[in-house]
Amino acid sequence: MTTPIFPTTPDCEIVSTRTINFPVALVFAAWSEPDHLKNWWGPNGFTNTFEEFDFREGGRWKFVMHGPDKGNYQNEVEFVSIQKPNLIAWKRYSKPLFKIAATFEEIANDKTKIVFRMVFDTAEESNKLRPFVVDKNEENFDRLEDELTKMI
Repeated sequence: MTTPIFPTTPDCEIVSTRTINFPVALVFAAWSEPDHLKNWWGPNGFTNTFEEFDFREGGRWKFVMHGPDKGNYQNEVEFVSIQKPNLIAWKRYSKPLFKIAATFEEIANDKTKIVFRMVFDTAEESNKLRPFVVDKNEENFDRLEDELTKMI
């Protein structure tokens, strides 16, 4: 994708990337099909209850993330752009507020590069979460790879 869906500056975004050994269509399915997404979304130990998953531009995704020790975290987002199989973008209506653009680039038949961009309105908001989310995004990618292995 040459033009970012959410223009920003480097100090207002957190970017995580990973190249994985799975075809882009399968990776997109893991992100777009709720029966798979609920199994891997979130850091280690978290589970999800999906209340609504309307996967279309303008559609809503409402869910609760259940923490491993305690805590239930309400989440609500709106899908703003879907370009199968290369892009899913949404904006959050629950705090913390930020936007997400996840891109999927086919590197080879069985290799996909994922770029996960979290875009904040200010550098201060970005810097507040940066110490936590970088490692948590890696855990999320690990869980994604586990789910993709089950999908083959």
